[in-house]
Amino acid sequence: MATTRSARVPEADPGISGGPERIRAIPLRHPVRNALAVLLVLLAASFIWDAAFNRPAYDWLSVGKYVFDIRVSQAALVTLELTVLSMVGAILLGSLLAVMRLSPNPVLRGIAWVYLWIFRGTPVYVQLVFWGLLATIYRFISVGIPFTDIGVSWTTQDTLSVFWLAVIGLALNEAAYMAEIVRAGMLSVDPGQSEASTALGMSWAQTMRRIVIPQSMRVIIPPTGNEVISMLKTTSLVTAVPLSTDLYTRTRDISAETFNPIPLLIVASIWYLLFTSILMIGQYFLERRFARGTRFVDVGPGASS
Repeated sequence: MATTRSARVPEADPGISGGPERIRAIPLRHPVRNALAVLLVLLAASFIWDAAFNRPAYDWLSVGKYVFDIRVSQAALVTLELTVLSMVGAILLGSLLAVMRLSPNPVLRGIAWVYLWIFRGTPVYVQLVFWGLLATIYRFISVGIPFTDIGVSWTTQDTLSVFWLAVIGLALNEAAYMAEIVRAGMLSVDPGQSEASTALGMSWAQTMRRIVIPQSMRVIIPPTGNEVISMLKTTSLVTAVPLSTDLYTRTRDISAETFNPIPLLIVASIWYLLFTSILMIGQYFLERRFARGTRFVDVGPGASS
């Protein structure tokens, strides 16, 4: 709402004889704010002009050459697959951990707390390095009856490819953060809802599944969208596994061949921005859907209040 000031004009309301003076609202002027806006526009225009015509290091011809290169587009698809698969695993495991933290069982609460302590307390890059060394630490994956010779065994290196090791590493790390997001959403639901479900004879599991989780979605969705976008950018760390087919690693390898890193960094940024923009649009519509029936709903510009 614009700030206004009131000014009285010395004319009476023509519709009412001898009525009160008409008030005319005059918007306040903001010269400092307007000057700052003009300055920012000029700075942005100056940067764009300089980058487009005065900085040969950007090498826009190479950017146009490689932005749709088949190697880059395939790597972008791998990055998207890593993001989707890792987030699906993180959301499922994070929801389970959140329920465990809210469980009345102290053992379940303790296990969930230790998990969060470990995975939130260590860098994701270090965790990915450990997952890359999994085949060295555990050479075989065995399934069978303990203390007997009954079972089957596979070599870890043949069973888990570096792609799936990257997915597992990213998902396990992200699950720790998703657990806290889901738990915060559950705690936002009025406790009276749980009490009412208990009075109706629902079990704790039924209360969570039918009452608490559906209502907590409007709180969970916004930060989850941010985590998806963050996961998209975190995939650039999977070189620690090592996976060399993601977007950042592939553009880095191409720049090592051409000895021209800056255009390839711009190419990678363009693809990341494209995916991020699509994810932001999806997040916007999800928020609108789960916010239906609430008082404050962002319905876009031009909406009446």
